[in-house]
Amino acid sequence: MLIENLETPVGEIVRENFRAASIFQKHGIDFCCGGKQSISHACEKHNVDPAEIMRDLASLSEGHGEVQNYNAWELDFLIDYIVNNHHSYVRNMFPVISQHAEKVASVHGANHPENIRIAALFTEVYQDLEPHMFKEEQILFPYIKQMVAVQRAGTEFGGSRFGTVRNPIGMMEMEHETVGKMLTEIRILGNDLTPPEDACTTYRVLYKELDEFERDLHRHIHLENNILHPKAIAMEVQLIG
Repeated sequence: MLIENLETPVGEIVRENFRAASIFQKHGIDFCCGGKQSISHACEKHNVDPAEIMRDLASLSEGHGEVQNYNAWELDFLIDYIVNNHHSYVRNMFPVISQHAEKVASVHGANHPENIRIAALFTEVYQDLEPHMFKEEQILFPYIKQMVAVQRAGTEFGGSRFGTVRNPIGMMEMEHETVGKMLTEIRILGNDLTPPEDACTTYRVLYKELDEFERDLHRHIHLENNILHPKAIAMEVQLIG
């Protein structure tokens, strides 16, 4: 996101790319009620180097439009991609989105009570996702990586302590479904995540963040359910012989 003018209002920048909200929030800059202040004024007020803000804004991704042939990737590489991109995204964005959800629920909950439920649901989503990702990273993914290593080396496969990989995979996919239903409920409560006319900047940013969070989770689950899991099952069958 290229910003050439330090006099550009911070609210305008967030409107053009809502991911900029997390950059301003990191530096304590109010992009909602203080959205009309320029970058230079905000930086001076909060003793922030404008060059740092400009570098952060320039590094913003405009989306996830890249086309990758994930199906051709080795499973250990795919696992690293899932952890480093999607698991990291969930952990990094949760505190940002959660803070915005709580603020919107507090300020707008009287006129738009659905946001109280949205804030609570989003907390539930993370409470489910964090142990889910931990189990993947500590149990399922290491086992799949072990199978990949054995297959490459042509050595004997010792199996697992949980019987078959189908067992943890079945549990992970059930948990995917549970989280997916909660995010669908959030979308419905938020009128397809369409903010009302009286929504403030934080309100609008929250709904865009929730939309991106759900879309990222859809890609995340697709990589696991439709690529990683069936290939891991097939690999285990081949190794057991």
